[in-house]
Amino acid sequence: MARPAEGRQPAAPMSSGQAARRVRILRAASELGAREGLASVQMHDVAKEAGVAIATLYRYFPSKPYLFMAVLEWHIEQFVGGHGNTSVAAGGTDPAAEIAELLISLSVKLLDSPLLASAVALSSFTEYTSVVQARTDLVDSPLGQAILRLLGGGVREASATDRSRARLLIYGWWGLFVAVLTEELTTEEAETNMRLAARLLLTP
Repeated sequence: MARPAEGRQPAAPMSSGQAARRVRILRAASELGAREGLASVQMHDVAKEAGVAIATLYRYFPSKPYLFMAVLEWHIEQFVGGHGNTSVAAGGTDPAAEIAELLISLSVKLLDSPLLASAVALSSFTEYTSVVQARTDLVDSPLGQAILRLLGGGVREASATDRSRARLLIYGWWGLFVAVLTEELTTEEAETNMRLAARLLLTP
């Protein structure tokens, strides 16, 4: 079975066909992860389910943890895309409430598939920096952009303070998401804490 070369960087799709294959892989991994959990999913099963060669799978996703982190990012992109690009008009609504509800809704969506949610969380704790040398600042991710839009701006126009607030909100959301998965907090407790964190960070 093909294995990725140590330290090899993942390839980026260069054509619509390659992009479509990458999405098929992500969808297949999502479905297998939701049914079986991280430990039971094998890379060759993902390749078979996606209808691609194992070498193609490893070309885009050099390890199983990297694959499932990409699955998480893909699901977040889909979720954020489904919420549109609406900004909060000055004085029109409550950014803290809007952002808290966005992050709570994202958690609910991910937790609809408990095994997949556990798979992406476990993958985030696995060391893979030897494969991926640097990752994008969370604030520049689709989720970070959505938060900045709800603050009334965008990534390029955002102040350093707003970028820090967005980053802290994402880290806070992720910690609460993991706390629910590990049953340290109930869903209701996590939602209450998320609303409080947004209020404390965003109230002038």
